Amino acid sequence: MQKVQSFNDKISNVAQLGGIETSILDNGSGRGNRIAWINTGTGLRFKVQIDRAMDITDAFYNQHSLAWLSHNGITTPQPFSDKGIDWLRTFNGGLLTTCGLSHVGGPESDEYGERGVHGHISNIPAEIESIIQPDPRLGKMEMSITGIIRESRIFGPSLALRRTISSTLGEANIRIHDEVVNYGNTYAPLMILYHFNFGYPLVDEGTEILWEGAWKPRFGEEKAQIFKEGNDFKICPAPIDNHLGSGEEVVLIDPFSNDNGICSCGLYNPKIGLKVELNFHKKQLPTLTNWQHWGKNEYVTGLEPGTNHPIGQAKARENNELILLAPDESRSFDLTLIVS
Repeated sequence: MQKVQSFNDKISNVAQLGGIETSILDNGSGRGNRIAWINTGTGLRFKVQIDRAMDITDAFYNQHSLAWLSHNGITTPQPFSDKGIDWLRTFNGGLLTTCGLSHVGGPESDEYGERGVHGHISNIPAEIESIIQPDPRLGKMEMSITGIIRESRIFGPSLALRRTISSTLGEANIRIHDEVVNYGNTYAPLMILYHFNFGYPLVDEGTEILWEGAWKPRFGEEKAQIFKEGNDFKICPAPIDNHLGSGEEVVLIDPFSNDNGICSCGLYNPKIGLKVELNFHKKQLPTLTNWQHWGKNEYVTGLEPGTNHPIGQAKARENNELILLAPDESRSFDLTLIVS
């Protein structure tokens, strides 16, 4: 990790080193959205979309972009995007899009209701509770932004996601601490998936995709072209024709953890010497999904820790894998992204 060089007696304003700057977009489909730029002072800087569940859009390390950005760009939150595949109209990719809070997967309906792709949370604005700036002259190097995102309706369910995104001045990392609370008076389903989307130039021909665990193709090996025994599916290929349009492949992973219960995944591009490592707790997020979509001009791979694979609420319920939060019960989730 890079450290900020000695600044004693040399700065008037901490913004010379880094910190958090908030603003409002004034043009395009995202006009009016509140954002926060976070600069770690190491070359790592990233944009938090306050009005989109505090997800992270752009992210750069020095001159290199880390994130994949879709054709959509940033859009304003759409309150009825949780129908069918409408979620895709507002999916801007970005370094992180949060999926859930009660459904991750494709559209479905049953006696418990109708659910669109990947749920509703990423289309809900946050209520900001605090912004803490670093103050290196007082030895305070931490910076953070905290907000609460409420996914609720009359008669329930009523879930709230309290999210803190933090960094340390002089260290090239991003920390996410989430707490989901059931404020309703009945049990509520909980599914959350952290849809990290990585793109060029971090993702390029020859980039290594880093994860270890037991795996299976989402729709079975007989239908898979990439995720088959003997294929080197952990090396990014050139764009491929059968991923034009909606072409893609997904593998469902039971990630291995270390002695401390931490799972790691990431990417390494040896051509530019850039590595991203994503760490999360196996007990909190027991699953990992690797999405590969190598379309021309839609060239992306996703690494997605979650409480469940993106199989949908109905299948998770059938498999006895669906978390049901009791009234006033909460679950916490912690992830760290390290760039080197």
